[in-house]
Amino acid sequence: MLDVCLLGTGGMMPLPYRWLTSLMTRYNGSNLMIDCGEGTQIAVKEKGWSLKPVDVMCFTHYHADHISGLPGILLTMGNAERTEPLVMIGPKGLERVVNSLRVIAPELPFELRFIELSEPEQTIEIKGYTIHAFRVNHNVVCYGYTLEIPRKGRFLVERAEEAGIPKRAWSLLQKGQTVVEDGRTFTPDMVLGPARKGIKVTYCTDTRPTNSIVEHARGADLFICEGMYAEKEKLVKAKQYKHMTFYEAARLAADAQVKELWLTHFSPSLVRGEDYMEAVRTIYPGAYLGKDGKTVELDFEEE
Repeated sequence: MLDVCLLGTGGMMPLPYRWLTSLMTRYNGSNLMIDCGEGTQIAVKEKGWSLKPVDVMCFTHYHADHISGLPGILLTMGNAERTEPLVMIGPKGLERVVNSLRVIAPELPFELRFIELSEPEQTIEIKGYTIHAFRVNHNVVCYGYTLEIPRKGRFLVERAEEAGIPKRAWSLLQKGQTVVEDGRTFTPDMVLGPARKGIKVTYCTDTRPTNSIVEHARGADLFICEGMYAEKEKLVKAKQYKHMTFYEAARLAADAQVKELWLTHFSPSLVRGEDYMEAVRTIYPGAYLGKDGKTVELDFEEE
């Protein structure tokens, strides 16, 4: 099961009722965060979750509303006596940017490990996630992220018995490990069926619509996408500053055939976003307005 929480949904500046953009997921004891604008720590506290288990942080880009909460988060982690390494993933220049911010958070009792993205698409496997990073179209280098939880094929008892595989080796094979016993080698493909459908979440913000978004979000269980502007007349502004409207995000969701769309990263001028959702749902019926603290539990499909 994957827990997904939209911690903050604001763009540009925090508001009393809307923290800056941030996403947090929990899976198998590991917490992952994408972006951490100002107010993210408070959003985590309001949710009742903890920063200490966060062991992977991904950054879409380095505008302040996406990373300004980082120094305080690092200090809080350090004060919680964290010693485990923290992996950070982001566009090229990540280590330089983070170390600049660490001028006000210099002493940490844990290691920072950096993975800098330089290709249009990169895949990273970590903590049970397969993370697909893909470049989008903002006025600085910016990436979207697809998080996948792969699911191995079903363990086929009949095959294991026919192959004479000792039962003590079954659990290791089921975990994907190769087992050598009594001079014989047993591999997972001997006892596992075809891979089953996993869990897929795509997160994308600060961009114009691109084909890469559609391809990486295709079939996602949840697509979280920027909807900076709701007023149709602000399309010109969206194009100028390389952001998206509610309606453009809905078209991406429809083209990608996702199960559900959450809009996020709203302009400070947006006050009554729900007033625009009826028109949005004529483009994509599964669209919902993101709200700070909005959470879902995603589980593997029943067979």
